[in-house]
Amino acid sequence: MNAAEALLANRELRPKVILLDVRLPDRSGLEVCRELKAQRDGPRVLFLTSFADNQLVLAAMQAGGDGYLLKDNEPRDIVAAIRTVMRGGSLFDPVVTRAVDRELKSALARAAEPLAGLSDQERRVLAEVAAGKTDKDIAVAMGLQPKTVRNYLERVFEKLGVNTRTQAAVLFDRSGR
Repeated sequence: MNAAEALLANRELRPKVILLDVRLPDRSGLEVCRELKAQRDGPRVLFLTSFADNQLVLAAMQAGGDGYLLKDNEPRDIVAAIRTVMRGGSLFDPVVTRAVDRELKSALARAAEPLAGLSDQERRVLAEVAAGKTDKDIAVAMGLQPKTVRNYLERVFEKLGVNTRTQAAVLFDRSGR
C-alpha cells in the first residue's frame, strides 16, 4: 500500500490503529503520520518497519507515532503491540530503544559536561581565554606559537558549538573549572 491509498483507507474505514512503514513507495511514512495525527480523532499509528535506525525512531516519535516495531518480531508480539497502541499505550521495540537510550544518555552526558570532549591542552588554552588573555599572551604563557593557539581555539569552538571567545569563556566558567 502506498501513502495515497493509506490516507484514502483511513478516511473510508476510520481505523483506531494504522500500521505504517517509515518508507513508502510514494512518500515518507513520517509525513503520512504527521498528516494522520493532524486530523481530529486521527488514528493511533504503529510503525512496523525493517529499519532499526536511531534517527528514524526519533523522527517517528517527533511525527507523533505511538509505537515503532521491527518486522522481524513474532506475529504474537506484533498483535500485542497493536493492542497496546489501540488501548492508548506506546510501544517501541527494545532493539531500537536500547540504541536510542544509549545515544540520549551520551548526549545528556555531553550537555552536562560540555568540556568533556576537550583535550588537556585545549582546556588549558580555554582557561587562559577565560582569564582574559589574548592569543599572543596565551602563546607566551604556554610556549606556543600564536597560530597554534588559534588552531586550538578553532577546535575548542567547534567542540563546544560556540562562535566567540566570550561564549567559550562563559561555558568554561559555568563548568566550574
